[in-house]
Amino acid sequence: MSQRMKLFILILVINIVMVLVYLIWNHLRKKEKVLSTWMKAAVMLLCPLVGPAFVFLSYLFYKLVMSQNMDLSDVVFGKEKTRAFIRPDEEVEKNMISIEDALEIADKKSLRTFIMNVIRGDYRNSLASLALALNSEDSETAHYAASVLQDVLSDFRSQVQEKYVRSQVEDEEQAENCISLVEYMLPIIVQKVLTNMEQHAMIARMDEVLEKAWTLDRRKISSVLYEKMCQCLLDIQDYKTCEKWCVRSMEQYPAALSSYTSELKLFFSCGDKEKFFDVMKRLRASDITIDSETLELIRTFM
Repeated sequence: MSQRMKLFILILVINIVMVLVYLIWNHLRKKEKVLSTWMKAAVMLLCPLVGPAFVFLSYLFYKLVMSQNMDLSDVVFGKEKTRAFIRPDEEVEKNMISIEDALEIADKKSLRTFIMNVIRGDYRNSLASLALALNSEDSETAHYAASVLQDVLSDFRSQVQEKYVRSQVEDEEQAENCISLVEYMLPIIVQKVLTNMEQHAMIARMDEVLEKAWTLDRRKISSVLYEKMCQCLLDIQDYKTCEKWCVRSMEQYPAALSSYTSELKLFFSCGDKEKFFDVMKRLRASDITIDSETLELIRTFM
C-alpha cells in the first residue's frame, strides 16, 4: 500500500471519528434539532476535513459575533416578524382552558358541553376562538359554532346598518351617534371573523362615520378610540388613512401615550425608519411615563 493511500485512509478514519464525536456531543447537549444535526453530520462525512472545518468555523463565528449584544439602529424593519395580540381578560380566563386546547379533547361529549358553556356566556368577544371550532372533527361541535357565528354576524350587520342610518341624521346627537356606531363595530372588527372584503368595507365605514364625528365635534373622540381606529387600519394596511388619524390623535392628545404608540406602529409597519426613531426621540423627551407594554413593543419592533 502506497504512502499516499495510507494518508488518505487515515484522513477518512479521523473524519469518521470527528463525525461520531459531533453526533454524541449534540445528543448530550440536546440543543439542536435532530434533522439539523444529521444534515451537518452528512456534510462532514461526505466532505472530509472541509466539512468539519466549515461546521466548526460556523459555530465559532456564531459564538464570537452573533451571540453578542448588537446595535439595532440600522436593522431593516420586517413586518413579517410582528404579530398583534388581543390582550386577554385575566380575571375571566384564569380559570378557563382555551378553546384551542378544548378542541383537542377526545371525549366529544365533554367538548360539546364546553362549547355550550361558552355559548351561554358572553360569547360576543370569543368569536375568533369560536371560529376555530368550525374545523372540529366533531360535526355537532362545528354546527354549534357555525350557528353562533351566523346569528351574531347577522345581527351585527343588521345593527350596523340601522345605526349607520341613524348616524346620517343631522341633529344635535349626530356626533354621538357616529361615535356610538364605531364603538359598537370595534369588538367584532378586531376579532377578524369577517371575510377579507367585508372587513375592509366595515373599516371603511368606521372611517367614514368617525370622519363625520371629527368634523362635527372632535372633542368627543377619545384617545382610546383614535388608537383602536389606527390599529384597525393598520390591520388592513391602509397606511395613508391610518396616518391621518395618527396626526389627529397627536394634535388632540399630545400628552397621551397612545398617540405615540400609534405612530410607532404605523411607521414600523410602512418601513419608515427615520420617522419611527423620530417618534421615539420625542417620546423620550416628553414627560410621559412609558409603561412596560410600550417598552416591550419597542423591543419587538427593533
